[in-house]
Amino acid sequence: MKKFRKVLDGLTTSSPGGTMGSPSSGSAAGTPTAAPTPKEIDIQETLVSENFQMCKTVRHGFPYQPTALAFDPVQKILAIGSRTGGVRILGRPGVDCYCQHESGSAVLQLQFLINEGALVTACADDTLHLWNLRQRRPAVLHSLKFNRERITFCHLPFQSKWLYVGTERGNTHIVNIESFILSGYVIMWNKAIELSTKTHPGPVVHLSDCPKDEGKLLIGFESGMIVQWDLRGKKADFRICYDEAIHSAGWHHEGKQFMCSHSDGSLSMWNLRNTLKPFQVTFPHGKIQKDGRKESCKPILKVEYKTSRSSEPFVIFSGGLSYDKAGRRPTLTIMHGKAITVLEMDYPIVEFMALCETPYNNEVQEPYAVVVLLEKDLIVVDLTQSNYPVCENPYPMDIHESPVTCTAYFADCPPNLIPILYSIGAKHKKTGYSQKEWPIAGGLWTLGCNTYPEIILTGHADGSIKFWDASAITLQMLYKLKTSKAFEKPKPVEGRAADLMEEDPFAVQMVSWCPQSRILCVVGISAHIILYRFSKYDANTQITSLEVRLQCESEDVISPSDNENNPCFSESGSHSPQTHHHHPASPGSKTPEGNKDTIPCLKVKERMVRVPPGYQAELVIQLLWVDGEPPQQITSLDINSAYGLLAFGNCNGLAVVDYLQKTILLCMSTLDLYGGADPYQRLTRSPRRNRQSTSGLTELSDNQQSIDMERSKSPTSVHYPTSLPEPVASLRASHCSPVFYLLDNVKGPGRKLSLPTDLKTDLDHVNGHCTSPTSQPSAGKPRVPMVPEGPRLTRRGPGRPPFRKAQSAACMEISLPVSHTEVGYASRRAMLQQFHGVTMYSHDEHHSTPPYSWTDKESRENSFSRSRSSSVSSIDRDTKEAITTLQFGESYGRKNDALPNPCLWVGTSLGVALVIPMSIPTDHEERMEVPVTMGPSGTVLMLKGSVLRFGFLDCMGSLIQSPYEVWRDLNGPEDPDRVRKRKLVHFSPSSSQDSCGEGHLAVVCSERQAKVILMPSQSVLFVHNITESSFVLRADVVSVSNSVCLACFCANGHIMTLSLPSLRPLMDVNYLPLTDMRIARTFCFTNGGQALYLSSPTEIQRITYSQEMCDNLQEMLGELFTPIETPEAQNRGFLKGFFGGNSHNFDREELFGEASAGKASRSLAQHIPGQAGMEGMKVAASGVVGDLARARIALDERGQRLGELEDRTALMMTSADVFSKHAHELMLKCKDKKWYQF
Repeated sequence: MKKFRKVLDGLTTSSPGGTMGSPSSGSAAGTPTAAPTPKEIDIQETLVSENFQMCKTVRHGFPYQPTALAFDPVQKILAIGSRTGGVRILGRPGVDCYCQHESGSAVLQLQFLINEGALVTACADDTLHLWNLRQRRPAVLHSLKFNRERITFCHLPFQSKWLYVGTERGNTHIVNIESFILSGYVIMWNKAIELSTKTHPGPVVHLSDCPKDEGKLLIGFESGMIVQWDLRGKKADFRICYDEAIHSAGWHHEGKQFMCSHSDGSLSMWNLRNTLKPFQVTFPHGKIQKDGRKESCKPILKVEYKTSRSSEPFVIFSGGLSYDKAGRRPTLTIMHGKAITVLEMDYPIVEFMALCETPYNNEVQEPYAVVVLLEKDLIVVDLTQSNYPVCENPYPMDIHESPVTCTAYFADCPPNLIPILYSIGAKHKKTGYSQKEWPIAGGLWTLGCNTYPEIILTGHADGSIKFWDASAITLQMLYKLKTSKAFEKPKPVEGRAADLMEEDPFAVQMVSWCPQSRILCVVGISAHIILYRFSKYDANTQITSLEVRLQCESEDVISPSDNENNPCFSESGSHSPQTHHHHPASPGSKTPEGNKDTIPCLKVKERMVRVPPGYQAELVIQLLWVDGEPPQQITSLDINSAYGLLAFGNCNGLAVVDYLQKTILLCMSTLDLYGGADPYQRLTRSPRRNRQSTSGLTELSDNQQSIDMERSKSPTSVHYPTSLPEPVASLRASHCSPVFYLLDNVKGPGRKLSLPTDLKTDLDHVNGHCTSPTSQPSAGKPRVPMVPEGPRLTRRGPGRPPFRKAQSAACMEISLPVSHTEVGYASRRAMLQQFHGVTMYSHDEHHSTPPYSWTDKESRENSFSRSRSSSVSSIDRDTKEAITTLQFGESYGRKNDALPNPCLWVGTSLGVALVIPMSIPTDHEERMEVPVTMGPSGTVLMLKGSVLRFGFLDCMGSLIQSPYEVWRDLNGPEDPDRVRKRKLVHFSPSSSQDSCGEGHLAVVCSERQAKVILMPSQSVLFVHNITESSFVLRADVVSVSNSVCLACFCANGHIMTLSLPSLRPLMDVNYLPLTDMRIARTFCFTNGGQALYLSSPTEIQRITYSQEMCDNLQEMLGELFTPIETPEAQNRGFLKGFFGGNSHNFDREELFGEASAGKASRSLAQHIPGQAGMEGMKVAASGVVGDLARARIALDERGQRLGELEDRTALMMTSADVFSKHAHELMLKCKDKKWYQF
């Protein structure tokens, strides 16, 4: 039982950044006031550390950078290897498994042990791995590391335990699959070629056994040499020296001829009876030119030669097109008889494989489909139909159809939502697919019992939003929404205006979705917001447009206070942004080039439009250009359907829109939100000498010389009190800032920034510990002026375009070298700039000015006191305070409030939490007519670092949900029984607290700290410093195991959970280091102990931190291996068996075993057992169990065969006895007879 008692507000009120206190809104600054003592709160916390365990659940999407492909024709499962060492194994929908090699080396080749439940992978680090697929999570049983030779090709014959391995030196080694030990039998390159050959044949590029005789091995070398090696005789049957390099080869099933593909785009056919020259050479795509010469063609990288009983053989190959046709897409060619079909692909072909009816290579193959692995897609071509249609892919392989820019994860959604979305989305599905079912249908998957509706939303660079059904760890496309349809198509422009245009103007930055009311709000990169309502019916509608001028009139510069005990004093001034309702200006207005003003970035469709069922745009809100400057990007958003309000903010201020009345309620700068309770003292700058306008945050000067004449305060004008202790003074003089948006401190050459800003320059070096600026070590030196007082450069150069191609979350990759210099400080600024999508202008972004030397003296910072101790952080003087998070809910705006009211909680980048109470009419008719009133209350709460998340608990410790409106279809048919009034569902903090007193608990989490505050007294009950060496990227209050906790994801890769309300650490796992911004932008938590992030530009990784789900995960995953009887080989007949060779008499064990071949050199390859650690022990144990099971099965089979042999022997003995008895009787009968008596 946890006892929570009140904490007096006045203990640390004199310190605006006090760790345990907050400034009082109702008293003068620095005057302690005692809050009313709340009743003692008793909350039973049920969560313990045993409730948490970190585990990856499933990975969705297309494998990133694929390299290899394999298919098991009996189990009907597919494996795809990637450049990063990952292996995806796919079966029927629901059977989807991801494996990762510890080395991270690229997968070169994959080989299934057909119908054995095992997979061999060959990696770029010259290591072979054997994976056990007979368990739900595959694991490595054995590894074999080649030390002296590079692996180039592998081949495993069907039903063989000996793997042929070709190397770069031209040698062929043989590996025992069961023991993973090299055989002493080696085919050396110098023995394979003729002695008269003077050159090395090159690496082995092909290995295959002859279909009619398994004792014959066909070896293809890169130089064009082909050798058939007699494994028994240890000699070459024939050698072929061809002029062109070989890429692949394929046998006819009878084993009498084979086909090769070459680097000149030709196909050569060879007959074993005459290997002196090919009996046929064709150039499928090489035409004869006028001069009689053939066109030069690209190499044919792979060919497959498959036979069919009912028709001509299939010859399938990739490449081979002529060079003179530039710009042609990659092709797959299917030659069937005289018909040649060329299939153009959207992406380059990585690998393809024909799917055949039989696994035996000496039978008629009967191909029925071709699996084609592309760089960004996986397709299956149906060969049974003459037009070769494509089979419909059941996997979510099109997540990256347009680059993903944001994600949202919703667990435990209304159960009727998924069927409705699916029914509407099914109407827009593509057609023209093959009627045959998806052939990759192996494995077994059943719907688990502990499932609940889950939906994932992905926003994309083209402005589309996809809804995915994520229930039961699967992923299925539900519905796709295109936000660009709300706008007119941008007209092509030329000149400098083209540089100002955004290449992806509709890219989605963030989404806010209420599943209960089905209201969707989308924030775009062009500083626009679209509000959608859901309807099952189509409608004719006209989109309402609101335009907001969210630009400050003066610069809110934070400067030091002469009196540290008066932090709430601030000069009065006009800081409010201006708003424009339905502004008549449009993007097509005639304005001077590069000097747009009071116009939005996009033009909304003004005509009546017909919208289909689904999400229909109702309102578009756009921020306006000001003084030729583009609007700052929106950094935070929240919508509440019960209130009918929408709030958003950026680095300039906050705006609140009533979407029911289509009016703007509030549009204020961040400074104005404080009123008289500003914890920082801010002074406006002196007037600018060369200024285009009197308003705006940034200036755009066409006169390059005026840049150096901009006014600036001298660094020496910043006064630091000398009476402070030396550590405090030195900290104030250091490069330390807890702020997200550091405007004038970018290092690097001139460049143009994008929305979001391109990280390629700014993120070259990031502190190795991913530390926030507040964790940077202080310089320990006072500021010494390095240059005399002089003008400051403007934040933006005249040639810098404000827009560029939208950077998707899929392509934001950075490296993290360890660095202890101030470069990490700038990188932190740049990373957070990219993370929050805010454009920041820098002194060095001029294209025509020489590089400017930025010294420590010129990085001016002011400081403020966090507490009465020496823990002091500084704030950059030119920092804009951005709105970082917003949350609507029932709360208490003031200390003396008796009942909760609708409130808006506002979090800023300076660690300030503000509460804005609202007055909303409750009657339906009044709500549509009477305006909503709201205004800042003066309630200010302080935290370390930028505020990330709010959450509310009642006094019983339960999570308070935000109120919402029950969904109703406004476009439905006229029905007298249909409810026309709004039906609201409220979760008041006092509804379940009759015995606990009034009030509720507010959970506030910043990038450094978490606090639990008792409302309305604003008493800080608990404080927890989450991290000192890093910073929190994502935080959320989530429900886990019928309770609630605070989940945090830090930049150093740690995922932590804290109990609520006591903020006890429950879990801290070093899970995933922040290696690129894609993870930071897409990571999100949800209820049920789940989270997801974009692990690559094409894949979504889902994880869980719940012990309960980890325990149930095995039941939820699919089975990769199912017991299937291997099909029997066809009866070859007496004549074929007699004249077709003696392949069945070939005993590989006798030939390659240690008894006859001896042991291989130990220095050639090193055997590595299964993985280490506890997981490795489990894997090894399962592997040993599998080995024992296989040994037991083999023993049983051997015993069965011995029993059958014993029975046959006994039968033969019985027959011999009977024969002897009959012979003896006949002898006795005939011994006395004469010869003439017979």
